[in-house]
Amino acid sequence: MKRKHRKKERDLDYSHYLHPRWWPTWLGVGAMWLMARLPLGMQWKIGKLIGELAWRFIPQRRHIAETNIRACFPELSDNEQRALVRKAFHSNGIGLMEIGVAWFRNASDFMNITRVHGLENLDKARAGGKGVMLLGGHFSTLDLGGCLSTEVIEADVMQRDHNNPLMNAVMTRARQRRYGAVLDSKDLRGLLKRLKANRTVWYATDQDYGRKGIVFAPFFGIPAGSITATSRIAERSGCAVVPFSHFRRDDKPGYDIYFHPALENFPSGDDLADATLVNQAIEREIRRQPDQYLWMHRRFKTQPNRDDPAFYGKKRKR
Repeated sequence: MKRKHRKKERDLDYSHYLHPRWWPTWLGVGAMWLMARLPLGMQWKIGKLIGELAWRFIPQRRHIAETNIRACFPELSDNEQRALVRKAFHSNGIGLMEIGVAWFRNASDFMNITRVHGLENLDKARAGGKGVMLLGGHFSTLDLGGCLSTEVIEADVMQRDHNNPLMNAVMTRARQRRYGAVLDSKDLRGLLKRLKANRTVWYATDQDYGRKGIVFAPFFGIPAGSITATSRIAERSGCAVVPFSHFRRDDKPGYDIYFHPALENFPSGDDLADATLVNQAIEREIRRQPDQYLWMHRRFKTQPNRDDPAFYGKKRKR
């Protein structure tokens, strides 16, 4: 008889992490806390330097980003593609610095440099009374963008737990201070319960989760494994699906948050059409600030045919 696998409960009690083996993680957390106290402009400079070092010395991730951007932006010249890859590393380096800000600072400190667009779209969706799924993407402002959003809306969030239990405790406790509930990414029952209570839940679908429960829908014109769970959840709950994005401004320290009109005729009953609509909504937001997307993720790892050549192949020699 097969033993049922049960997910290990989150241990959020800091007193359980006093053993010396956790000290390196505590040092890292302490460094994040200290860096979060620096002026935002200085944090951006340090983050850009981190991104530059990653671009130079992590060739595997650079290769993934180059492959993605070459495929998604064929209209750009080789030089423009290379510049976009480098800028993406800079943006994601800044994003690492912003994690500390999101976890250890008060979001209200930054609302004077934050602009919120389309809040009326969310209000209209919530008026339906069946909950709202905020359709997000993995932008470099992931943590801080969500943190700033909770200054103007009440929301819950779904997260993939960190592999390091202590880091997961720090992350989850920080998010619990911002959000009404922090749900595990696989807790669909909890998600449906929150939607039934007319809650707004942030849900990101734009990564490659393998071959299970997907269709291959175009993303930047490329067939990408896209989950069908978004349609299933919307069908079962009757919730509205509102595209949501957040970006760092280029000209000076500041942020923009966007709530767009809810997807129409969703779900349609056609999984491929629904996944295409979702991908189009995310793609539109990426094109707004393409360098601020997580291009280091292997979005096209799962290919339509198992015998197809690996999308990312072997790391190219320089």
